[in-house]
Amino acid sequence: MNNKNKKKLLLGNYSNIWKKLKPQVLMISTQLGYTFLYFITEASFNNGMNPHVYITYRHIVAAIFIFPFAFFLERKQRPKLTFPLFVEIFILSLLGVGLTLNTYFASLKYTSPTFVASMVNTIASLTFIIAVVLRLEIINLRNSRGIAKVLGTLISLGGVMTMTLYKGPIVRNVWPPLIKIQGSNGSHEHWLKGSLLTVSSCITWSIWYIMQE
Repeated sequence: MNNKNKKKLLLGNYSNIWKKLKPQVLMISTQLGYTFLYFITEASFNNGMNPHVYITYRHIVAAIFIFPFAFFLERKQRPKLTFPLFVEIFILSLLGVGLTLNTYFASLKYTSPTFVASMVNTIASLTFIIAVVLRLEIINLRNSRGIAKVLGTLISLGGVMTMTLYKGPIVRNVWPPLIKIQGSNGSHEHWLKGSLLTVSSCITWSIWYIMQE
C-alpha cells in the first residue's frame, strides 16, 4: 500500500471517528459555552444590570456573532424564507427567549434560587410528557429503552418534589451569594406567583425543545 492510500485510509478513519463523537463533542462544547455565559451573567447582575435588559443585550450580541456563520456557511442549505417559516421562527423566539427567560428571572424575585434550580430539572421530564401527550413520542414498555425513559422521568420528578417539599436543617452560606437579582428582597410573600412563573418557564422551555424537532 503506497503513501497516498495510507493517507486516504487514515483520513477515512478520522472521519468515521469524528462522525461517532460529533454529538458528544458538540454537547460538551455547548455546556462549556453555558459555563462562560454564567460568568458573564454573574458579572452583569453584580454590577446592577436589570435581568430583562440583560436578556435583550445577550441575544443581540448572539445574533451579531452567529449571523456571519449562518449567512456564509448555510447560505446554500437553508430553506427559502416563507411566511409560515417566518411565523415558526417568531414563535420559537417568543417561547425560547421572550417567555422562557423573562419568566425564569422574574420568578427569582418571588421564590428562591433553590426552588427555581430544582424546578428547571423538570424540563426534560416535561418535554417527554408533552411529547407523549402530543403523540410525538411512543412509549413501549416492552422495550428496555421505553422502560428507561419512564423510570428516568419518574426519578427526575421524584427528586424535584423531594428538593421542593423537604424541610431540613438550615445550611448557612459560607460566602455571600454570587448572583444578585436586582429588586429581589428575599420576601416569600408571593410564592404562588413565583411558582406559576417558574412552571410557565419550564413548560415554554419544553415546548421550545419539541418545536425544534
